[in-house]
Amino acid sequence: MAAPLSDGERRKQISVRGIAGLGDVAEVRKSFNRHLHFTLVKDRNVATPRDYYFALAHTVRDHLVGRWIRTQQHYYEKDPKRIYYLSLEFYMGRTLQNTMVNLGLQNACDEAIYQLGLDLEELEEIEEDAGLGNGGLGRLAACFLDSMATLGLAAYGYGIRYEFGIFNQKIVDGWQVEEADDWLRYGNPWEKARPEYMLPVHFYGRVDHTPEGVKWVDTQVVLAMPYDTPVPGYKNNTVNTMRLWSAKAPNDFNLQEFNVGDYIEAVLDRNLAENISRVLYPNDNFFEGKELRLKQEYFVVAATLQDIIRRFKSSKFGCRDPVRTCFETFPDKVAIQLNDTHPALSIPELMRILVDVEKVDWDKAWEITKRTCAYTNHTVLPEALERWPVSMFEKLLPRHLEIIYALNQMHLDRVAALYPGDIDRLRRMSVIEEGDCKRINMAHLCVIGSHAVNGVARIHSDIVKNSVFKDFYELEPEKFQNKTNGITPRRWLLLCNPGLADVIAEKIGEGFITDLSQLKKLLDFINNESFIRDVAKVKQENKLKFAAYLEEQYKVKINPSSMFDVQVKRIHEYKRQLLNCLHAITLYNRIRRDPSKSFVPRTIMIGGKAAPGYHMAKMIIKLITSIGEVINNDPYVGDRLKVIFLENYRVSLAEKVIPAADLSQQISTAGTEASGTGNMKFMVNGALTIGTMDGANVEMAEEAGEENLFIFGMRVEDVEALDRQGYNAREYYERLPELRQAVDQISSGFFSPRDPGCFRDVVNMLMHHDRFKVFADYEAYIKCQGQVDQLFMDPREWTKKVIRNIACSGKFSSDRTITEYAQEIWGVEACLASSSSGSASPKARGGRGRCLPF
Repeated sequence: MAAPLSDGERRKQISVRGIAGLGDVAEVRKSFNRHLHFTLVKDRNVATPRDYYFALAHTVRDHLVGRWIRTQQHYYEKDPKRIYYLSLEFYMGRTLQNTMVNLGLQNACDEAIYQLGLDLEELEEIEEDAGLGNGGLGRLAACFLDSMATLGLAAYGYGIRYEFGIFNQKIVDGWQVEEADDWLRYGNPWEKARPEYMLPVHFYGRVDHTPEGVKWVDTQVVLAMPYDTPVPGYKNNTVNTMRLWSAKAPNDFNLQEFNVGDYIEAVLDRNLAENISRVLYPNDNFFEGKELRLKQEYFVVAATLQDIIRRFKSSKFGCRDPVRTCFETFPDKVAIQLNDTHPALSIPELMRILVDVEKVDWDKAWEITKRTCAYTNHTVLPEALERWPVSMFEKLLPRHLEIIYALNQMHLDRVAALYPGDIDRLRRMSVIEEGDCKRINMAHLCVIGSHAVNGVARIHSDIVKNSVFKDFYELEPEKFQNKTNGITPRRWLLLCNPGLADVIAEKIGEGFITDLSQLKKLLDFINNESFIRDVAKVKQENKLKFAAYLEEQYKVKINPSSMFDVQVKRIHEYKRQLLNCLHAITLYNRIRRDPSKSFVPRTIMIGGKAAPGYHMAKMIIKLITSIGEVINNDPYVGDRLKVIFLENYRVSLAEKVIPAADLSQQISTAGTEASGTGNMKFMVNGALTIGTMDGANVEMAEEAGEENLFIFGMRVEDVEALDRQGYNAREYYERLPELRQAVDQISSGFFSPRDPGCFRDVVNMLMHHDRFKVFADYEAYIKCQGQVDQLFMDPREWTKKVIRNIACSGKFSSDRTITEYAQEIWGVEACLASSSSGSASPKARGGRGRCLPF
């Protein structure tokens, strides 16, 4: 750990951490001791650090419950339109520090824990990450929950309570090895089980068409048990709910044949039902058509829709009739946002409930469904699009298959009427893909069943309109929107970089915390010498702290005055970690060629997980570790160049590495990264970006000025032109001597002397079937990295660019993103708390979405 603070430093009231009143500190101590005694049944003689963590977590949680209950009561009384964010992933990370920040309790807890002779940071490190996501999509959902609560929206996150989240990554002999993430082993103090709201979910069975209507019968039932986690807004007394479902077998599960069957076997078979919520599928941007995954997708949708309808019916202000069978007002009271196609079954499931159960007329039901649902697209990679075999649906969800066929027929009739004789267009636009194995295209289902379809960065939304869903855009252009992603400034600035947040607050006040556009005010201080000094000093402190952490955790020593060059994200060919590798090798060869020359020292850090079944991604990790092995042990190089693989990259590690980074690598092939959000986290934390014109990089360059990022390489148009012309990797290999040398070293076994053929698959891919054209951008990339070196040698000019980037990062707050969703898709007003102190101003009292009057 970093050196402890002196008493003077620790007692300095840090502006953005909330003032610690004496009463608050005494209250926290009292509550802590009470929980240690009554909740954990321990005294100070036998308590472990983990006991202390749990005592503190329960203490902080106590401050949430009153606000939580009152927020839900407030929604019941005011009956606002409710927002339901459906996602198979919520990558929440740790909860303790985030809760303290949003409740303004950090200083009080810090002081109380200090007085008890403990260290707050050490306790925070004990908490397990809630790793219920793979990467960007799941983390976006988590940022959105924070923003929806901070904006006072009546919003709910719905997902699955996976028993095992994203695997823990171990590196053994340079290879990734997966370990199960048993994150619930010690219990989760932040969740509350709600068995009273348990709901049945049906699978299999058959469909009967009777005079009384359609019946789905002889099904197998699995119960969905809800677990609620509070989601606090920032100092506005709002606490929303994330409800995650866990699968339970009913008590009569497999016991129907009890008398003839084996009772013990039947009880053991309960696991089969409960496996539904056992484990998160570890694929990012890749579709694996497994039946268990389809069950997960239907499980979350079926449970959630029953819950939504129960809440709609029991609300004070629905329709006028007492039993509330009228669904006319449903879209005025309910918005369902589909986070990618994973919850797409919401569309046929809502139709099934409305038509089969609630007896709503088919056309009316379809209008209600479309007005309620909206779909966010997250990727244009064809291998990521969900296409389920019809045969699997037929067995697992027979009624939903019928509904999808009927919806598709309606849709195709409309297309045929508008484009008579255009058979190819019908084929392209069908929800059902014909062929050897008939498949359901879930993206097409989402587009026809939603009133709004959005991409997640401007360039991505353009690609969605002009290629992925071109035909659908021509049919209904008004459906298509852009909502550029954002990140929550609470976790990604205040929590992870308090030093920077303080330096900013000293200059422009604290308003930026809930209105990040206020960072623009920092433009006035770009030439302010003391501010330049302060920003540089915070960065150096963060680097020293991270260097100490690396030494403690991984026993690697790095040069804290070197440039921290960081690429952290899932390992995928399209993200081009291989381009980064080629640069590292090129730098190494230049140092070896002329060891006496002066080089800008660099520590290249690459981190991220590879999907367990993704061979090439695992080879890329092995290559990175092998390059590091050679470079880090070469005495000619010394501490001028190091290559470090950051093991087990996750939210809590991101919170440490991002504030310490100097250079952020965002180098995907143009047109492949839908948005990226790591890019935004680095920008707001004072790293400069080297990147392609892809995803949100385009808008970052627009906000800060292209000259304040290191932009290189092909644009989307260049990539398309190269595709038409035919990409020939060998051409670059022959023409560029440094590239050839690097590739030859990889292929000859220079980096794998004990297994010279180790990387033949990687080289073969790069030379013969590289979809992402690594060599085509190599020359521009190396040249651009030279410009990075030049600027880094002038710390003052570097820091001025850093300040300009921070000042121009305001657009990339998830508060802005959510405000746009609220106004342009959900049709609700988002309002910031008018009082950031946590006490409501009279004006805000009773106004939904402002500071709640508790």
